[in-house]
Amino acid sequence: MPSRLVLGCGSVGRHLAVDGGSVHVVTADEHRVETLRAEGVSATRDDPADPDALADIDFEPATVVVGSDDPTRNRAVADLAREAFPDAHLFAFAGRAPTEADVTALEAVADTVADPREAVRSFLMERAGDSGLRIRRLKRVLRNAEPPLAIFAHDNPDPDAIASAMALKQIAERAGTPATACYFGDINHRENRALVNLLDIELDARAGDPDLSEFGSIALVDHSRPGVNDQLPPDTDVDIVIDHHPPRAPVEARFVDLRSDVGATSTLLTEYLRKLGTEPTPELATALLFGIAVDTDDFSREVVTDDFEAAAHLVKHADMATLERIESPSVDVETFEILARATAERDVREGVLTTYVSEIRDRDALAQAADQLLGMEDVSTTLVLGRMDGTVFASARARGSALDLGEALREAFDQIGSAGGHADMAGAQIPIGALVEENEESPDAAVREALTDRFYETLGVGSDRPAAPVYEEDTYIGLAEALRRETGDGD
Repeated sequence: MPSRLVLGCGSVGRHLAVDGGSVHVVTADEHRVETLRAEGVSATRDDPADPDALADIDFEPATVVVGSDDPTRNRAVADLAREAFPDAHLFAFAGRAPTEADVTALEAVADTVADPREAVRSFLMERAGDSGLRIRRLKRVLRNAEPPLAIFAHDNPDPDAIASAMALKQIAERAGTPATACYFGDINHRENRALVNLLDIELDARAGDPDLSEFGSIALVDHSRPGVNDQLPPDTDVDIVIDHHPPRAPVEARFVDLRSDVGATSTLLTEYLRKLGTEPTPELATALLFGIAVDTDDFSREVVTDDFEAAAHLVKHADMATLERIESPSVDVETFEILARATAERDVREGVLTTYVSEIRDRDALAQAADQLLGMEDVSTTLVLGRMDGTVFASARARGSALDLGEALREAFDQIGSAGGHADMAGAQIPIGALVEENEESPDAAVREALTDRFYETLGVGSDRPAAPVYEEDTYIGLAEALRRETGDGD
């Protein structure tokens, strides 16, 4: 039996009648009935505004559509339909050029009212408003950009930066501009490596002095200034900047989209794809969805309606089985080792935990340690420090406080390095030469004292307090040692 009943078959009713599903149409238009039947649609010639016509319906529809183009007629039909089918979902088209009285009368009886004036208003705002203006400007800049375009993610890119670079590459190439997604540094975090490997993402890893002569134009995603969190020369001319982090200084480019009121840059790129009518590939949709999830901490941090809407759009295209594999990769031995050292060397003062793990091979393991240590009792802020290749890297996390961690790290470390991030997740890089003498044989003690003191002082935290014994100090160390023996690492 039909589940949808269409009463009146104007422009809207016609589309809903032939849009698939089990449907029956009642219309007084004899020609329309013949056409529908020829297309395999069940149709009856009768007047939907006649109560007897509705009484002849021999099934209970789940949905009733009032779909003529006449607003006055639709009001009368909607009243009858509500009385005849009280349990059905009543969808009413307001008709062409309805009055406010027409819409109000329909809203009194229908579950859903489609007002064409609102549809036109939304259409025009989408194209003439701020969102439409951004899309047109981006397309214009891409079409006029000197090819090829280099799209730089920030150093050691995270999923949001990787996905955003992929998306802008697709948009640029659709506009006729060949593009390459680039980055400096390493992709070490196990989830980030899984993202790149499982989705077979093509990224150009740049090393050494940046030679940009092969590129005609430059774009930055998920960061906004050359030379800050990337290895580009600070005076690099930039054509496009798309980022969701608040800038610390003026940003100059031919096209700039900085919106700190969304949770991820991937959200902004998903909006561009939608407005351009570009369907993402399963690989791109999966990457963008993961980028949003990571930057919003699974939609629990700094998340807004735009992030949810972007995710809902991407889910329809994403490879969810691959996404699950990306989110649950294996944990390597060094991560356990760093977590062991971070736990053993922790210092807790007034809910703020700092720890220095000395030399590392994988800087992303610091972020994982910062996340894990935040789960300790009575700890609301963590700062994990480690050194690699002449640089000290810091990863910080916070929860349940009014602290803006990104601002705190900038205040503590910007004068000797670079720092930034979100209110509850941030990072920093400090050259060791800014902390100790060049010939220092044992720099670790000096590095730890200098950086933790700066951080505690910035947060206004008092004197040393011994850490509460949450675990025996050799527990994680013993685990790491056991894993090392099991894998043969270091034998």
